[in-house]
Amino acid sequence: MSLTTQSWNSMSRSRRTSLVAGLLFFATFITSIPAVILYGPILGDADFILGSASELRLTIGAVLELLLIMANIGTALVLYPLLRRQSEVAALGWVSARIMESAFIALGVISLLAMLTLRQDATADSATLAAIGDSLIAIHDWTFRIGPGLVVGIGNGLLLGYLMFKSGLVPRGMAMLGLVGGPLLFLSGVMVVLGILDPSSIIKAVMTIPEILWEASLTLYLIFKGFRPSPVLEGYDRTIDAS
Repeated sequence: MSLTTQSWNSMSRSRRTSLVAGLLFFATFITSIPAVILYGPILGDADFILGSASELRLTIGAVLELLLIMANIGTALVLYPLLRRQSEVAALGWVSARIMESAFIALGVISLLAMLTLRQDATADSATLAAIGDSLIAIHDWTFRIGPGLVVGIGNGLLLGYLMFKSGLVPRGMAMLGLVGGPLLFLSGVMVVLGILDPSSIIKAVMTIPEILWEASLTLYLIFKGFRPSPVLEGYDRTIDAS
């Protein structure tokens, strides 16, 4: 979506906020999904650290996840000045959850990038490298299960859903997806941690659907519609937030 300087300047502050937030949410989709696809063969290849596959897929995936981290934190920074008008505690909680999710993603990226360094170590024997490779992949798997697979349920799901529902900035029926999908995602994440559910199980996938629908619908709504009239917006377009 391209905007001329004139059309951008003619937008209200709230419309600019919704558009930028929506585009940042969209960026999280177009960075995270390709990264998962690129990582797939590597995470399933125990011999990757031994040098049996190309490094390009992992390198591109890592760059995409670094961009994902920036987009994640960007959504929090852009929306916080507005959402704190509804509840500063809930808004801070959402920002904190977004940062925690990004921290887990960063740890996963580091674990995979470490494999690139170790696979170039000619002094280590194959058995040692293979064991280290398995450990690094296990770390990445757990960062994904706890970050995007668990923390997101509290942050993007429950807290952001609550803020949008209470403020009426988006249709409340849509915000209900977050209020339902967030706890479901969190519960499924806890069940994975406890070993009750397999991360790749159908039940886990089904419990994730409402959260995906919530984030996708919110993304499209913010980009193409903007915020609905709400008491939270009173004076927002006329106020320059000093924070």
